[in-house]
Amino acid sequence: MSVMWDLPDFDGHEAVHFFHDVETGLSAIIALHSTHLGPGAGGTRFWHYENRTTAVTDALRLSRGMSFKNAMAGLPLGGGKAVILADRNRTKSPEMLTAFGRMIDSLAGRYVTAEDVGISTADMVAVSKQTKFVSGLPVSDQSDAGGDPGPFTAMGVYLGVKAAVKHKLGRDSMEDVHVAIQGVGSVGGGLARLLAKDGARLSIADINKDHATNLASELGATVVGLNDVMRLEADVFSPNALGAVLDKVSIAHLNVPIVAGGANNQLATPEDGQRIFDRNILFAPDYVINSGGIISVGLEYLGDSDVNEVNRRVENIPARLTEIWQESASSKLPSAEVADNMAQALIGR
Repeated sequence: MSVMWDLPDFDGHEAVHFFHDVETGLSAIIALHSTHLGPGAGGTRFWHYENRTTAVTDALRLSRGMSFKNAMAGLPLGGGKAVILADRNRTKSPEMLTAFGRMIDSLAGRYVTAEDVGISTADMVAVSKQTKFVSGLPVSDQSDAGGDPGPFTAMGVYLGVKAAVKHKLGRDSMEDVHVAIQGVGSVGGGLARLLAKDGARLSIADINKDHATNLASELGATVVGLNDVMRLEADVFSPNALGAVLDKVSIAHLNVPIVAGGANNQLATPEDGQRIFDRNILFAPDYVINSGGIISVGLEYLGDSDVNEVNRRVENIPARLTEIWQESASSKLPSAEVADNMAQALIGR
């Protein structure tokens, strides 16, 4: 593997920690991009990677994204991310979660974790038995935010999609607006349900075909193939699965005026933001539109988990996106670059 500092996505990370537990076989990476605004906060991803270099790259990109996401959400938190390197069977045991909790605790509060892909609220409860630097835990009082942050992320993406449709298409209603959704898990599925209530026309794709079929039956949506959803003629393409789906090839085949979704790190390279801009496609920077979840778990960790305050901040997402789009139009810079510039200023870079 290349020297860490030479990796394209290193981007001045403060620290990258590699952990291995002999007894359980657990291997994990915790990347801290910036603690300028506060402890590095970001979820734990449990995923099978084809090789360790891919895992490192994912951790670096996600950690950097969390720095920008937390800054743009106005949270006094830095950016960090953990990835647990799962085997092909995605074997997970209580002993592994215990070991992982000890790993987090060894960083003495520089990193705060929560749920992400492959990690449940129950997993976070297990981790919390070993460390206090955990959020996204269940709450008994319905007036408090907590637990699975997915619904808050989905709500923020939904509000962002509506803002994009209004900004680009001049439409105040989602009635009969065609949205092609890639990935209908916690976030994409929540988005689909919210859009269906508004009368949107939905095409959905997911790696779990049975899940997609069941959701389509529930919502009156159309199921399309994973390789087809990005090429559909629609009003909005909404990526809500894994990242790096927007590259030179896929952008050339987009047949939509808007890209707005909840997946992290949607652009494969920085140049892809320019490619979308050159095609006159309105792009919602992912770490702005999908910040609802970190707003929930961030405020929970900071002791301000009143659900009304969380919802108030999530409802500010459209205004932040509109500010970015307006600056993009006036400066003639891609919205991705505009958002990056704003975030970098906030974290002192």
